[in-house]
Amino acid sequence: MTPFSPRYALRRAAGPLAAAGLLAALPLAGAAAPAQAADTPVFTLGGPAETALHPYPENGRPKSSTVGISLNNPSEDEENGGFGGDFTLTFDLSGVAGVADVKFDGEANPDCKVTGTKAVCEDWGIWPGLQGAADLAVTAADGSESGDTGTITVTGQADGATFTPFTTRLTVGGPDLVMERLPFRTELTPGEKQQAPITFANRGTRDADGVLLTLRYSRGLDIPQRYSNCEYTVDDPDQPDFGSTTALCSVAGAFEAGATYTLATPLTLEATERAYYDTFLYRIQENSAAQRASQRAGALFERGAGAVLKAVPVTKGAAARSTDLNPRDNQQEADFRTENTADFVAYGDQVAGPEGATVKADIGFRNEGPAWIGHIRSGEDVATVDFTVPQGASVIAKPERCRAVTADGKYREDQTSPAPRYTCDTSMTVRDGSGLDLPFELRVDRAVVGASGAVTVRNTWLQNPALPFDPKPANNTAYLVLNGEGDGSGSGGATAGGDGGSGEPSTPPTTAPDPGKSPSGTPGSSASTTSGGAAGTSGGSGGGLASTGSVALIASGTAAAALAAGLVLFTAARRRAARHA
Repeated sequence: MTPFSPRYALRRAAGPLAAAGLLAALPLAGAAAPAQAADTPVFTLGGPAETALHPYPENGRPKSSTVGISLNNPSEDEENGGFGGDFTLTFDLSGVAGVADVKFDGEANPDCKVTGTKAVCEDWGIWPGLQGAADLAVTAADGSESGDTGTITVTGQADGATFTPFTTRLTVGGPDLVMERLPFRTELTPGEKQQAPITFANRGTRDADGVLLTLRYSRGLDIPQRYSNCEYTVDDPDQPDFGSTTALCSVAGAFEAGATYTLATPLTLEATERAYYDTFLYRIQENSAAQRASQRAGALFERGAGAVLKAVPVTKGAAARSTDLNPRDNQQEADFRTENTADFVAYGDQVAGPEGATVKADIGFRNEGPAWIGHIRSGEDVATVDFTVPQGASVIAKPERCRAVTADGKYREDQTSPAPRYTCDTSMTVRDGSGLDLPFELRVDRAVVGASGAVTVRNTWLQNPALPFDPKPANNTAYLVLNGEGDGSGSGGATAGGDGGSGEPSTPPTTAPDPGKSPSGTPGSSASTTSGGAAGTSGGSGGGLASTGSVALIASGTAAAALAAGLVLFTAARRRAARHA
């Protein structure tokens, strides 16, 4: 396969997204990478720990299931961390002889061949992050019986690299847990609550011995109950994520095939004071120690102290349907739009220096809330900081996320020589109490008393600069003052007004707004960079790379997620080009 094949392009596009944890909100089994040797890269093979197969039918063709095998390159260097060589994956199928038949999709896996009880796939190039390696189409073998089980082991080989092998189990028959979609109200106001009577069914061929209910809700939502059979974790504020809470609830019982269940007491889902665009994900799986460990992924969870969360049979029967043993129907998601606002406050600086001197300036903005802003479906950047360089100065160092533009804010090909203006995009999320800190270094080419340059936080579209969620546009602009009429030793730059649009100026902040007094109470947090560099952030609480359009917990959906990732990156690239045009 050439490095320019469609599958190669999608895999490269998906890599950085998967590395940020966006191909799946929960990790695949086997995806934890070991420590990498100094000179030899170590790649980790993974996939679903176990897959249930539709029993072989008495009539007609057997239904197939897909086992997605993943490959993780733990390097965080998106530009230089890839492996540019040939590699081979070998699948030992002897463990499923008489249990399952295995094939490869010819279009999705053009370089994979099955010979007897062995399959071999050849490929080129392993990019940083988690990527799809191969999709196995598996069916129950003729003559197999419900309960038959076996394993497939995957190994890899390449000159100059090491692969951690992976084993997955196939079992004929099993439970098929199906999550029903709830009719949520999706247009909300802060403080509004609604019940979430989680309901699921077992449409499989055998009972489920306990279930694992996973709840994941973004920063603007909350479920006040903390059950004693649930574990809770909140995203690290210093990592590029959605600021979400994840709950793993182990519910005991025998959940019979053909029966439908609901929670004994409905959950309460609340839109908090910081809600704006938010997502709630709810998923059901058969409970096991391996499943819980896989979903924890090394994160610290804290057990609740409340009552026990229970599920009871639904008294009225649900309409019967054919067995589908489909892991893709274990999960539902709901998106919410809350009527709320966020006040983005720009801040400038005051610096001084003689002709020929280099001065350092800190500019940016803070989100004074109350809402957090996250474009977690589209993956679009939330805002742009637009900085005009003061007269008589040249920028000699800038944050990686900032791009040189022309004086009127248009695209500029030359990114190496000083420019009259710079634009710096946030990531796809900006939390309440966070923002964007941008350190610049300027050379004083010519001493101009009181020279100033505007620092404006605006919409990412130059032609439509207003922030739709911000009710106080007057404090969206501040100034970097160079060699002011004073001694220049003070810090902070004046804002362009500041009462929130009344037109009457108010006393501006002399530096960046104090995070300790912000709505979130989280000091030192800011919108995280998507460029892989640390410059331009102060703790990185914003967000990460563009979402694939779903925070789905579908372990076998790597190939589909990679396609979605490629589409998002392509769309984002077009939008960036358009808004700077």
